[in-house]
Amino acid sequence: MSMTILVFGRLQDIVQQASLDWPAVADTALLRQQLQERYPGLASVSYRISVNKELVQGEQDLHTGAEVALLPPFSGG
Repeated sequence: MSMTILVFGRLQDIVQQASLDWPAVADTALLRQQLQERYPGLASVSYRISVNKELVQGEQDLHTGAEVALLPPFSGG
């Protein structure tokens, strides 16, 4: 089973794609580890993971069909 990961902002420059078809993993910690192994540039930048349109605080389990996104730092006013 796989999942789609949406990639935004300057993170797209690192992975060279706006979305990734990724094998399903158990949680965000494992996902982050695998992403950084495949795309070493991610290890040197700050980014957040969103699951089902909610920012993840710490680690979170991933379930089949979850909508995952990689988000660069952002600010608003």
